[in-house]
Amino acid sequence: MKGRVLDGALLRLSTSDNVGTTVDDLESGTEIDADGRTVVLAEDVPFGHKVALEPVDSGGEVRKYGEVIGTATQAIEVGEWVHTHNCESTRGRGDRAAARGESA
Repeated sequence: MKGRVLDGALLRLSTSDNVGTTVDDLESGTEIDADGRTVVLAEDVPFGHKVALEPVDSGGEVRKYGEVIGTATQAIEVGEWVHTHNCESTRGRGDRAAARGESA
């Protein structure tokens, strides 16, 4: 498997990622040792979803796989669930390419 599982709970695929992916359903208040820092989950996060490992400003980049996968639509704090309520995908966005006059 590529990446590293942090504290048996989150998969961090690249050292440049600012999110980790849950490897199980995790409950609010769960504490995860993430490279010597404690990340406390602010809410329940389902299996396969993302958790912020670093704060992300509104408009900031969300990084997974060592790549930018989205833009924060609001500030995201460490330990928060990162999903459609606070992150807009930047991958596979034919609408953005069309707006720039490019083919998707």
